[in-house]
Amino acid sequence: MMEQFIEIKAANPDSLLFYRMGDFYELFFDDAEAASRALGIVLTKRGKHQGHDIPMCGVPVHAADDYLQKLIGLGFRVAVCEQIEDPAEAKKRGSKSVVKRDVVRLVTPGTITEEKLLAPSESSFLMALGRVKGGADNTYALAWIELSTGIFRVAETSADNLLADIFRVDPRELIIAEPVFYDEELKPVFDLVGRVASPQPPSLFDSASAPARIARFFEVATPDSFGTFSRAELSAISGIVAYVEKTQKAERPPLSRPEREQSGSTLFIDPATRANLELLRTMGGSRDGSLFKAIDRTVTGAGARMLADRLMSPLTDPKTINQRFDSIAFFLSERRLSESLRACLKGVADMPRALTRLALNRGSPRDLGALRSGFEAALALRTLFTDVIAPAEVTAALEAISALPIRFADHLTAALGDELPLLKRDGGFVRSGYHAELDEMRALRDESRRVIAGMERDLIEETGIRSLKIRHNNVLGYYIEVTANHQAIMMGSDEAKGRFIHRQTMANAMRFTTTELAEMETKIANAAERALSIELGVFDVLVAESVGQAQVIRSGAAALAVLDVSAALAVLALAEAWCRPVVDASLAFEIVGGRHPVVEQALRRAAANEFVANDCDLSPEDGAKAGAIWLLTGPNMGGKSTFLRQNALIAILAQMGSYVPAKSASIGVVDRLFSRVGASDDLARGRSTFMVEMVETAAILNQAGERALVILDEIGRGTATFDGLSIAWAAVEYLHEKNRCRAIFATHFHEMTALAGKLERLHNVTMRVKEWEGDVVFLHEVGKGAADRSYGVQVARLAGLPDAVVQRAKDVLHQLEAGETSGKADRLVDDLPLFSAVVKKEAPAPAKNDALGGALAALNLDEMTPRQAQEALYRLKEMLGKG
Repeated sequence: MMEQFIEIKAANPDSLLFYRMGDFYELFFDDAEAASRALGIVLTKRGKHQGHDIPMCGVPVHAADDYLQKLIGLGFRVAVCEQIEDPAEAKKRGSKSVVKRDVVRLVTPGTITEEKLLAPSESSFLMALGRVKGGADNTYALAWIELSTGIFRVAETSADNLLADIFRVDPRELIIAEPVFYDEELKPVFDLVGRVASPQPPSLFDSASAPARIARFFEVATPDSFGTFSRAELSAISGIVAYVEKTQKAERPPLSRPEREQSGSTLFIDPATRANLELLRTMGGSRDGSLFKAIDRTVTGAGARMLADRLMSPLTDPKTINQRFDSIAFFLSERRLSESLRACLKGVADMPRALTRLALNRGSPRDLGALRSGFEAALALRTLFTDVIAPAEVTAALEAISALPIRFADHLTAALGDELPLLKRDGGFVRSGYHAELDEMRALRDESRRVIAGMERDLIEETGIRSLKIRHNNVLGYYIEVTANHQAIMMGSDEAKGRFIHRQTMANAMRFTTTELAEMETKIANAAERALSIELGVFDVLVAESVGQAQVIRSGAAALAVLDVSAALAVLALAEAWCRPVVDASLAFEIVGGRHPVVEQALRRAAANEFVANDCDLSPEDGAKAGAIWLLTGPNMGGKSTFLRQNALIAILAQMGSYVPAKSASIGVVDRLFSRVGASDDLARGRSTFMVEMVETAAILNQAGERALVILDEIGRGTATFDGLSIAWAAVEYLHEKNRCRAIFATHFHEMTALAGKLERLHNVTMRVKEWEGDVVFLHEVGKGAADRSYGVQVARLAGLPDAVVQRAKDVLHQLEAGETSGKADRLVDDLPLFSAVVKKEAPAPAKNDALGGALAALNLDEMTPRQAQEALYRLKEMLGKG
């Protein structure tokens, strides 16, 4: 057995080997030690190898999914090794023969299909990178699939956009040819991708043999019918197809044919911007607090995944965007229809994932039930939309739903029972009345006593022997027993002799059987096995029909998801008072009463103050051929970062086809979005906070064009004041003169406000504040003009710095602003007293009214009623007036 294990393990060195032994998957040697630590299970030992104990641990087969989920989450790959031979066959080769085993699948982060291992609302993409060398330049392409739903897409990319395109898809696993993976020029990209990236043999990505491999996988003569693909795209497609064949072994998932994404069809958002804006997850990795969590009102898993896909890939085509707006407007106008639709969709299971499990021979009766529930919802929806004039997107979805195979849906309804077991081997999932022999076998299995009693009544009536009994024992099985004095009736005539077969003579009884009773005995003995066999046969037929209709079922399921997303966005727009934006091909960017969707909802949950809405207008002024730039000044805590982010989020929401949190919005399509907000470092790569800031700023200035939207916050703050001011100053000039893009540039360098007089498209705006009795009140309002100070000391006081530190800071700030020290540190030391001296010279606390203090100290606040507290306040006020 260990020889067999070592041989199979040698063929799968990069995976933990789940080796099937009876009801357990066992792991040995290093695999056992790694799994024991990762899963927290007991490490034991069994036998010896080369004189040493063999480490061993195991997990029950019935609970394997739970353990797989944890291992995959930790980045492990698992090879599942099953018995592929009946133990009885192995024994024929000798009593010590080992049952044949082999790996039936490789479980990797990008190829999981089990319901337990997949979050319903999250996609699990597997991505492949293809590269073709051509002279001085290389061409790149990415192909990605969602194995559990069959999605298959491909797009060309470039070395500069590679990281951004990978992050846009957010794959669970990225496979790369080994020479590409170890290319020094691409190392920074794969370092940022992290353990998601996995090197594979280069033969998987061979572009020359790719067409033949692709054609063989999809069982077509040539892949040319899918469209025209570049060599890099063919390399990526080949890599992903080969990897699926490698991991799924003999099974073939029902993947869609590769769908090409046109270059520039989606809004380019660089990785830093995606992280800063927290689209799918917060910086801490949680979905709570993300934009997706704030906008998700879908009622199906497929709908939630489509919503996330739209959020990560906003469009750049105004026509398609406006078609999505039309769908939302339709459901807003048809409230009752929208409610009925959502109620109908709530009962829909995940059809695409169920279909994939069935195709991979991992399905269950409940997966067939998922298809049935989808068909039932589709039929109900067709009734809902009768005589309704719907917009283009909704109409297209309804057409796809109408194309669902109704005959197959009827077949599922007729074949499947109401209550379906988790496993097909449990049986009981075929509806009574569907299969005559199955009903008979179930009757024999479940009602054998009633069947035998019926035969007994028939025999009594036939022979007239009232004492006749049909009995059973382990030796004779079923037999007919009569008393000895009825022998003549049972054996007297030739007819009786031919019918009743003598089995045994007792002292006072005789036992017989009949051909019918013997056949019935055989049927009863085999009924349960035969019933299950029939049900499994029905299951296989239904699965074959499902897979045969895979393409049309997937299209119908996608149409249901479209309706779910449109209706959900309508619910969101109504509940949150969002407006339909105007999206066109202009350079406009005018937001009236814009709000941050996540912050606004958080304030509402906390029952805090209402969110303060703000306008933003970066549209070109009369005659200008480029958008405006806003230079935003104001204090920390004043709301600058929120204002910056909300405008970027509004652009994303609009171009994904959603209404937006504003009173009105007019947006000319943005082709590239850059957001540099917040501070972070990259210590693993030797980059300080300032270095990261400069790298990200450089990427923006090198890539932004006139259709870009750029959000920059506090550029230059990580270095000396004059250095930082110089960098920020030059960056704004470059944005204005070279990039010519729409931008908001937030800064504490108030000297930069002078640029508004020099740069015609630059406008000064500020976060408004009020000062009240030495404190600062943040209004969170954006207005025209420039701030003359940053109120940093006041913010420090609000943060809880000791009073002595705050007072010292005020003194230093006063002399710096007065210009008395000319900015020289040595002059500060000479002109200002040491901090310790300031602390010692603090003015004594003012004298207190002793009587008032005594009265206050005497109050027992925990035991006072509201009335008593009010009376005490009056007394204290009176004492204060007298004192």
